[in-house]
Amino acid sequence: MIVIADGGSTKVDWRAISENGAVKGITTPGINPVFLSEDEIYASISEKLSALPSDEVSEVWYYGAGIVSEEAGAPVCGALKRLFPAAQCHADSDLMAAARALCGNEPGIVCILGTGSNSCFYDGKSIAANVRAGGFILGDEASGAWFGKQLLSDFVKGLLPQNLSSELVRRYGLDYPTVVQKVYRDPLPSRYLASFLPFIGEYANHPYCRNLLRKGFETFLTRNVAQYDYRRYPVNFTGSVAWVFRDHLESCLKALGMRPGTIVKKPADLLAKYHKG
Repeated sequence: MIVIADGGSTKVDWRAISENGAVKGITTPGINPVFLSEDEIYASISEKLSALPSDEVSEVWYYGAGIVSEEAGAPVCGALKRLFPAAQCHADSDLMAAARALCGNEPGIVCILGTGSNSCFYDGKSIAANVRAGGFILGDEASGAWFGKQLLSDFVKGLLPQNLSSELVRRYGLDYPTVVQKVYRDPLPSRYLASFLPFIGEYANHPYCRNLLRKGFETFLTRNVAQYDYRRYPVNFTGSVAWVFRDHLESCLKALGMRPGTIVKKPADLLAKYHKG
């Protein structure tokens, strides 16, 4: 049995592929080894993954946010080895997951727009070029966290239209001390910021949100995708933000002379297909 994981900061989608080709899906809470220890990761995934027959798992491929090196992936592999002692564990970036899922063995431009954002040029085997994501403080343009940060920043500064500001207060009980606590003192602030994405989606046709979406996508495309050979290759996307707002995204791509490629919500099923060969 091969176990594959598409790991994000919000949730992890697992696929267990049996020898007969049957695929079982499992979902666990999000993992980011930058913020979580091996023990915390194990506690997060052990309950649901313990349902798999540990002695039958020969390989685990974990692709996830925050895995930028072998050292960064060590806490994840450590937790997985406790669950599947006989398995070989491989940890790689969520960007590699997106590349293998969207392009297989063909070259292409690959982007992730979810809780965070990232991009690369994939040559069919490896990531040949990568404009650094920068994280939700220095980058992650057009991610759920980026959009949430812009929304809360405008809320704090009194720049939101009154109807949107009042609805945020009513629905979330927002005030300045709460925002400061959640963003600067609580763990996983990017997940908190991204939690406002459904609100933006609900008001996507409001002039403020429509302009916010356009600004976010244009910023991502000009600061990241424009550094690849976008005139030769279409631009492929995975992630909840890309999927939910794909009409807005495609409009911005075309306005900048870029060709929309494949857009999928999550790569887990395509990854399973890739690893099944």
